[in-house]
Amino acid sequence: MPPLDELVHLFKQYQNPENALSMKAYMKDHFEFLGIKATPRRDLFNRWYEKNKESIQNNFRSYTVALFEQPYRELHYCGMELFYKAVKKKYLPEDIYLIEHLIVTHSWWDTVDFIAKYLLGGYLKQFPEVIPSVIERISAAPSLWLNRSGLLFQLGYKTQTDFDLLKAECFKHKDSKEFFIQKAIGWALRDYSRFNPNGVSDFVENTDLKPLSKREALRNLP
Repeated sequence: MPPLDELVHLFKQYQNPENALSMKAYMKDHFEFLGIKATPRRDLFNRWYEKNKESIQNNFRSYTVALFEQPYRELHYCGMELFYKAVKKKYLPEDIYLIEHLIVTHSWWDTVDFIAKYLLGGYLKQFPEVIPSVIERISAAPSLWLNRSGLLFQLGYKTQTDFDLLKAECFKHKDSKEFFIQKAIGWALRDYSRFNPNGVSDFVENTDLKPLSKREALRNLP
């Protein structure tokens, strides 16, 4: 049995229809679920990964795309986690197109936020010279999920955060009526406020942000 079919078969053996209903409802009925929660899902995934390690490492990009084409949300999670595990922070320049493909495929916050922080963020750490062109492109894209990713990719950059870029992205999207954009602005600013509280406070005070963005940004500040 091909490795990908083997993983699907393995997951179906452990499906839980009751869990699937509640998981689907939590995700606003956007996706079908097998009902396998995070810890057992990762255990099954790791068992499969170790058994097929050589094949996966040689073909992980195609495996990632194929997993995102599956109908079940748990397999989308496996796809993004497989890519993160297999790439080992050794991205190829052309991986940006795969990362953007994943962001706009079966998009919702549960996959997009992982991809933005760990895949896009990791890629741009490796290739900082392309940050201006990549962020300009995804920030101007019609997809709110690409826009959100441009706001969130520096999560985890800590003191290496380009605050001028973050402020520019927040300002660019400050009038958005999209909940997920307003929330991302606040989240990105709140995350960076741990390292530059005065800078974040000054920016929020002097920028006409939406109430949700402002509330989220200042949550951890006096």
